[in-house]
Amino acid sequence: MAAKNLFTEDYEIHASAKMLYPYISTASGLAEWFADDVNINPEKIYSFEWDNEKHKAVVAAHRTNHFTRFEFVPESDDDKDDPSYFELRIELNELTQTTFLKVSDYSDFDDLTELKDLWDGLIDQLRKVVGG
Repeated sequence: MAAKNLFTEDYEIHASAKMLYPYISTASGLAEWFADDVNINPEKIYSFEWDNEKHKAVVAAHRTNHFTRFEFVPESDDDKDDPSYFELRIELNELTQTTFLKVSDYSDFDDLTELKDLWDGLIDQLRKVVGG
């Protein structure tokens, strides 16, 4: 069993929490920057598609205008006990009134440099979409 790693990074985004939240919580918002395609079925299972490969996830936790945590549907018994997830959390620095998106990515992806590059690119795409 591959050990899982937690990657976390804070990204400054020039957008309000209210404007940013749909981009981290809805299929249509996520499809604009996060994956090639995102769909949600009637059972509320999200299907994220990258390079013609689908990955299913459920919203494990969320708070409107604050955060969304997606937990990937386990593909093996090991995953059942220790599911992979990613969380997108909007944080506001009260002093500077700056909005940050805190990314937490818990997976068996072991090249953290490559993972950081991947998230940097995704967040750049998000900034273009929201104009921030």
